[in-house]
Amino acid sequence: MVKWNVDKAADYSASGFGRALGFGRRPVLLVVDFVMAYLDPSSPLYAGVEAELGVLKRLVDAAREAGVPIVWTRVEYEPGGADGGHFYRKIKALKVFDRGGSLGDFHPDLRPREGELVLTKQYPSAFFGTGLERALQDMKVDTVLVTGLTTSGCVRASALDALQYGFAPVIIEDACGDRDAEVQRANIFDLGAKYADIIQSDDALSYLSSLKT
Repeated sequence: MVKWNVDKAADYSASGFGRALGFGRRPVLLVVDFVMAYLDPSSPLYAGVEAELGVLKRLVDAAREAGVPIVWTRVEYEPGGADGGHFYRKIKALKVFDRGGSLGDFHPDLRPREGELVLTKQYPSAFFGTGLERALQDMKVDTVLVTGLTTSGCVRASALDALQYGFAPVIIEDACGDRDAEVQRANIFDLGAKYADIIQSDDALSYLSSLKT
């Protein structure tokens, strides 16, 4: 769990940042790009997120038990990145997601089940060009529990878009990861101040348990 400088946190709070949004009654668990590119040490995107993998497995099990829908995202490009635009040009390592490679696959221990929505994207946000907004509206979702990789990139973009589309974003901090601890720290602080609630998996598990029927 990130420990914040008390003066910094107090300064933001006194200025009106960081108000809690709270949980709704119709959540979805969003699993952003938790794929082998970030788990395979030979990958240029390797992020050392094995601990987060274990946390997320528990959350997925709890969501399924509570009947909470799960949405998964993955990344895939036409070989050469014709559908990736400037994002693909900016980050050379995105080539690992060219169609036909294995690094875009889900981990064997953390895979979607039949009937769970899987969206393929080319840009950071889970909402951009995927139809996710309409899917969540159809499910009458009010809260998006955001997990996945990486916090500074696709998690951040997805949480911001969730907010902008009218869903309360709740980031489960220990189920999100990044390749650098300081980058993780800074983004969690900023997201919590401006755009999303930040919670730990124990709180999320208690919330999911409360939704069991």
